[in-house]
Amino acid sequence: MKSTHPITRRHALKTASKALAAATSASTLSTWALPDLLPNERLVPFEGMPRTGTNRLDWESLNEWITPSDQVFNVQHYGIPEVDPKTFSLEVSGLVKQPIKLSLAELQERQKREALMTLECSGNGSSKGFMNAVYNGRWQGTDLRSLLSECELLPSAKEIVFFGADTKEETLREGSRRELKVTVPFGRSMSLAAIEETDPLLSYARNGSPLETRNGAPLRLIVPGWYGVANVKWLTRIDVRSDRYMGRYMARDYVSVRGERQGDEVVYVESSVTKIRLKSIIARVHRRPSSKGRIPLRAMGAAWGDGTEITRVEVRVDEGPWLPAQIDAEPKSQFSWRFFSIDLGSLSPGKHTLVSRAIDAKGRVQPASTDDEIALKRTYWEANQQWPREIDLS
Repeated sequence: MKSTHPITRRHALKTASKALAAATSASTLSTWALPDLLPNERLVPFEGMPRTGTNRLDWESLNEWITPSDQVFNVQHYGIPEVDPKTFSLEVSGLVKQPIKLSLAELQERQKREALMTLECSGNGSSKGFMNAVYNGRWQGTDLRSLLSECELLPSAKEIVFFGADTKEETLREGSRRELKVTVPFGRSMSLAAIEETDPLLSYARNGSPLETRNGAPLRLIVPGWYGVANVKWLTRIDVRSDRYMGRYMARDYVSVRGERQGDEVVYVESSVTKIRLKSIIARVHRRPSSKGRIPLRAMGAAWGDGTEITRVEVRVDEGPWLPAQIDAEPKSQFSWRFFSIDLGSLSPGKHTLVSRAIDAKGRVQPASTDDEIALKRTYWEANQQWPREIDLS
């Protein structure tokens, strides 16, 4: 019997072609990197930046398109649960005709698919000490939409909720006479339309190796183009519902509060954190020996977003004009970051400020910190503002 929703078996053909294309190109991805230092160059450190700690991206040494495992961030809110892969199961329940429970081995036996994507914490970039919670990965797993189609969603199904094995006691209505304490699993939800658009993956491996426990093993949700919080780790249950899920990390936390100008008034609107906002950053700066009292300089970095094509990246030195950077033609994958580079000519000795901005096919421009999109935001989520890099060429 066919599903009444757009998540149908016809998706299997598209899934198979994606898997083949990903497998064909996967072996070449590790060869792509930002340019190395030339024999006559040296790295220019960024001023006032703390050094990167463990399990975080080191921008100044970034040279691989696929991020190595020791630079991959992890964030958890209810601790890291112990999940035995041998006894693990994923349950699909709720408004479905055919509920299902699958072991890890059964999931791995299903048709495999690969997803290339940049994963970013939605708080990344909110401060100098938190600018490295982002990485690019090659995820392997099985298709979510095909699984939902097999379960045959009922006509009343509207929302899909994903629950992890991590749990915590939460206090609701804290401080009131109706205060309530309940133990809940970590959960996030997506509408059917969002699932159709993003084509999520049920992932059990990254870069050809099993997931690490800290990154959600044995199974996690991967949602291309969405912030990390939506990519539920230690996934154990998928619940199909007719009403909106209102868990803490959907309705109360990871909610951006942003001011919108309406005439002379600023009205504050709350929205749940979902799609990654357009962003770029200068990762490295190289200098060559000075000539005639000036220092030749080149810069390189990365740009990413929600999957909309990035058409331009521009770089500015101090208060000068925006200059076009060269975006690498390859590798190019819809939901993965793009590397860029630019020859900045020769600069005078002393301190300088460099900043980049990305522009996408919809005409969206990465905002400056003074633009309303950032200046009127009252929460630190979705910190996609341009980030100036300060250097000293003394």
